[in-house]
Amino acid sequence: MKQCRFFSTAWVLAVLLLAASTAEAAKWSRDRDIIYGRKYGTALTMDVFRPAEPNGAGVIVCISGGWVSKHENINPIFATEFLKRGYTVFAVVHGSQPKFTIPECVSDIHRAVRYIRTHADEYDIDPERIGITGASAGGHLSLMLGCAGDEGDPDANDPVDRASSCVQAVACFFPPTDFLNYGKPGVKSLGIEPNHQFKAPFDFREQDPNTKLFVPVDLATREEICKEMSPIYHVDEGDAPTLILHGDADELVPLQQSEIIVEKFKEAGVPVELIVKKGAGHGIWPSMLTTDFATIATWFDEHLKPAATAQAGN
Repeated sequence: MKQCRFFSTAWVLAVLLLAASTAEAAKWSRDRDIIYGRKYGTALTMDVFRPAEPNGAGVIVCISGGWVSKHENINPIFATEFLKRGYTVFAVVHGSQPKFTIPECVSDIHRAVRYIRTHADEYDIDPERIGITGASAGGHLSLMLGCAGDEGDPDANDPVDRASSCVQAVACFFPPTDFLNYGKPGVKSLGIEPNHQFKAPFDFREQDPNTKLFVPVDLATREEICKEMSPIYHVDEGDAPTLILHGDADELVPLQQSEIIVEKFKEAGVPVELIVKKGAGHGIWPSMLTTDFATIATWFDEHLKPAATAQAGN
């Protein structure tokens, strides 16, 4: 019953905030289905929310839960606080499971950042003032860009692929961070456990050189991929400042996942903060829609300052 009341409360808040965001709509515009890349004949798209008075910075919202991503899940509610503060918001849809796996999802978000940076002038943003946010799988993808963004391929034919996929700030909710130590040290989450809830995004395959068919990888390779897709193994001193919000009653993504990566960030000297939400589980909790997005926006205010402002404040 508690869970039912929780979601009812969250739903009422969502409706109220949607009404508020609709009232604010005159202050921002929305460009739908901007193609930022293609793969296997499929268009990769995002919606761009433009504030009336841009502050010169951009925020990427990863539309992803369980590595499921679809255009109809883009909700202006999650852009409203950023738009009020002048951020241009990019709601990015990636190739979704069950068709695509986690590495392919990560690759799509890299591509989205490169595209946004390449077209920064068109969106009135500074290419060196880009933040990223998301929840659950969207939080995982955000951390992968914050920890493992790269400088691009200078020899690529496509100018987008030559651009950096690094971001300058991360703020996310309840992210998986270490598939090899999930909940407890040594407990692995490889997508093959009998009770694993997300087998499709872990269904890693490689092409057989003889048959040309895609076949499952062996266990050792699966573990290597899961390590590569775990943000915690990419942490170093050059990572983006990171804020994480996580409920201490989360039964899907243990709070431990945020705690261990926060410790790694601290060891590396990366600015980091963990906000633990008492009694909160996995999913939308009431304060997420009222105050927590404001907390994230304030984190971006601090870490996506214009260069001159940032220097003046040091």
